[in-house]
Amino acid sequence: MGRVLALMWKEFLELRQDPRLAGIILVAPILQLTMLGYAATTDVHDVPIVVVDGDRSSQSRELIERFAASPYFKVVDEFLSPNEVDAALTRGRAWLGVIVPIGFGDSLQGQGPASARTVQVLADGTDANSSGVALAYAAGLVSEFNAALVAEQMLMGGGGAPGGITGAVRVWYNPELVSKDFMVPGVLALLLLLITTNMSAMAIVRERELGTLEQLHVTPLGRFELILGKLLPYGVLGFIDVLLVMAVAVFWFEVPLLGSPVLLLAASAVYVLCTLSLGLFISTISHTQQEAMMTAMFFFLVPMIYLSGFIFPIENMPVMIQWVTTVIPLRYYLVIVRGIFLKGVGFDLLWPHFAALAVWGVAVLALATARSHKTE
Repeated sequence: MGRVLALMWKEFLELRQDPRLAGIILVAPILQLTMLGYAATTDVHDVPIVVVDGDRSSQSRELIERFAASPYFKVVDEFLSPNEVDAALTRGRAWLGVIVPIGFGDSLQGQGPASARTVQVLADGTDANSSGVALAYAAGLVSEFNAALVAEQMLMGGGGAPGGITGAVRVWYNPELVSKDFMVPGVLALLLLLITTNMSAMAIVRERELGTLEQLHVTPLGRFELILGKLLPYGVLGFIDVLLVMAVAVFWFEVPLLGSPVLLLAASAVYVLCTLSLGLFISTISHTQQEAMMTAMFFFLVPMIYLSGFIFPIENMPVMIQWVTTVIPLRYYLVIVRGIFLKGVGFDLLWPHFAALAVWGVAVLALATARSHKTE
């Protein structure tokens, strides 16, 4: 153990002599989380819309005022002709166009054609995700207006509130549907993967480039001692990153941590084992630091990000791709970290994901150890 500690101290001294590397490991995660925490969001606010009020009735004005008063929309212009809406969408001035037809008010009172009750909503589909969210907001606002109108008509008719089935929708775990609460824990997992994998991958490759790896080979260090001494310092730094990022997530972004912090740290330790093992394996198939970084990014990290469920839901992927995702550790850690943060679940529900991470980490570490050659 004394030899391992000596090698670990050597690694920390090298990091101390390179302030830029220490900055990448300790400062970069905080800056990246801060930027990604604000940028990685699917929330849509102040959607620019243009309206055409062809009816000019009290009912049509009430509907348009609902759009203007909503925090999700911002009326940027009102036109007299529907033909002007197309130009606004083409130039990017607006995402949506709301067109209220002539006779809208009369039709609501049963004095006009039923077709005049149709409010047309045109959307710019260039950004399909944002436009889809904006359309859902618009549909919900129109439904609320319609429900309020029906209730008012029933009361005025003396029949009381309309009967029938009434839906009561409740959202658990993230009641306000704030994407920040969902994305920030995922960013924690992503930053740990990127930093610890890259740093551990370049640790041994750097020794090979500098010609000091052969010197380590002629020392009394055994193969496992050499691996432990090279990886444990980055494991310690990775754990420090976990604590820093958790503090930023909870105290700056105010993401609720409903579960056990101790359980989250334990999961992070198993996850760091996976990322360090992956970095060690990459170092065994790379000869230069540049090659190690390129191999890590293009062959491992980028596919893991896309297939882990961080960006795209795994349930929406083809069945064959879903099977591929079962060998990606980031997938399991995302379930753990989001479950602990947002749901407050415990080990009794998360143990299969813990087991998958542990098996993956031990298997890759064994493979990397078998590939690393140490001259006795």
